[in-house]
Amino acid sequence: FSGVLSADVLQALLDLQERLAATTAWAPEAGKLVKLSDVCYAPLNPTEPGVGDCCVNSVTQYFQNNRSRLAMEATQTVGKETGTVDWRDHLIYCV
Repeated sequence: FSGVLSADVLQALLDLQERLAATTAWAPEAGKLVKLSDVCYAPLNPTEPGVGDCCVNSVTQYFQNNRSRLAMEATQTVGKETGTVDWRDHLIYCV
């Protein structure tokens, strides 16, 4: 993997997504603060969506937008070889 797709870049993307999810803006015509859950596509909870219900299309979704899942490592044995798998292996498997 190159520097474009590294653990640091994925962590930065998660930071950015969290900041965007917490962003609000004043909507003068509505007379209220508007947040992501007011305008997002939330197919599983369209009537009262929370930020967690919003559909997010991002490479970080392969890790459920979760830092702990991104940092996970596991031991895997294939035949007689044992090694450690991490976020790279998970991404390759998913894609």
